[in-house]
Amino acid sequence: MTTTRGPLFDPTFGAAEAAALVSDQAWVTAMLHTEAALSRAAAEHGVVDSVHARQVTEVASELGLPGAVDPADLGALSVAGGNPVIPLVKMLRAAVAEHGVPGSAVHPGATSQDILDTALMILTKRVLGVIRVSLDDAVAAGADLARRHRDTPTVARTLGQQALPTTFGAVAASWTAGLLRADEDVARVESSLSVQFGGAAGTSAALFPCGLEVADSLADQLGLARQTIPWHTDRTRIGEIASTLGVVAGAVGKPALDITLLASTEVAEVSEAAPGGSSAMPHKQNPVAAVAARAAAIRVPGLVSTILSAMAHDHQRASGAWHAEWETLTDLLRLTAGAAHRLAVSLSGLRANPEAMAGNLALTHGVLLAERVTTALGAHTDDARSIVTAACASGLPLESDSGITAFLTPADVRELLDPTGYLGHAGDIVDRVLVRVRARNEGA
Repeated sequence: MTTTRGPLFDPTFGAAEAAALVSDQAWVTAMLHTEAALSRAAAEHGVVDSVHARQVTEVASELGLPGAVDPADLGALSVAGGNPVIPLVKMLRAAVAEHGVPGSAVHPGATSQDILDTALMILTKRVLGVIRVSLDDAVAAGADLARRHRDTPTVARTLGQQALPTTFGAVAASWTAGLLRADEDVARVESSLSVQFGGAAGTSAALFPCGLEVADSLADQLGLARQTIPWHTDRTRIGEIASTLGVVAGAVGKPALDITLLASTEVAEVSEAAPGGSSAMPHKQNPVAAVAARAAAIRVPGLVSTILSAMAHDHQRASGAWHAEWETLTDLLRLTAGAAHRLAVSLSGLRANPEAMAGNLALTHGVLLAERVTTALGAHTDDARSIVTAACASGLPLESDSGITAFLTPADVRELLDPTGYLGHAGDIVDRVLVRVRARNEGA
């Protein structure tokens, strides 16, 4: 599966910042950064001369600057070997040779997958950081809405129909709780991103007896977790990253969809601070941030499926499944980061309309509280449900239905039909979520 990338669409879907972090140039720089760190790590264990390692680092830094290596040229040179590391290592070795550094100081004991996988972890860590910032903003905005509208009555809808009263605070608290859980998942994955280093077949034979120690030093150099053992064909880490991004997209897509529906003209219970217009209809006030967040999130599950489908790697180097991960995971990072960013924008300026909420609560003239009337009537007759069901079908006010008033006074029925008296634990739900938000903020 491929996605469209570039400056035309990325801003709309909120992916501009993340796109730069996983661009072709970012890939080149990350691979060179990994090669430099590997030379330094090898020098720590006497495999590479420390002076040579410093020179490799300087040259790699220069080659990693925009314009030093043309990604298009590198891509063309990658065709023969099937990955960009092979020609990039040749370039780096040729460049350090001009400074009298032997080729053995570059790429010591490594294979192409070590460099690509580790570079991917570097890029993933950067984008996960961006995603967490957006989730933090979205959580803060959602919590603020929940706090301000803790007791604002609104309609709860099930299967698209009015169901019972709730509060807008409880609705926002539910959004916030989902975003909090998603952020916790991202934090867990972020902390476990590890270096991948195992050499040609995963045994680090070329660096024996210090291969595992070099791998640990490489992780420390790059600020990644140590690997325990090489994971070149154990793709559970990649699957966890993709699955977590899918969960984030789902957590983002839920409020984005709700906001889009609640902002419709007929409902009008919320509106974005900066709604978008239409090229043809001057009256349109579209919830564009929520729409864009949802659009980006919708595209994520297919990419997650691709990653999960590619997890079974054959023997000690996958023939195709590994290659399928590179663009797929970077697209996943872009889209998830974009969705989270656009949702944060939507929530941060979201305006609730309590008047519209009250009007929608009154649309059914009390039928919304039929459950409550049934419960009260049940204390007097075993036919409560059938009596109230018939009364609702009649279209008449419940307080004037003779079947009901045979047991309850009209005044009692009118009191039962007050939505503010049947909000259950809506306020408690808000309070619990706000406690979690505070605990998260205090622990940050």
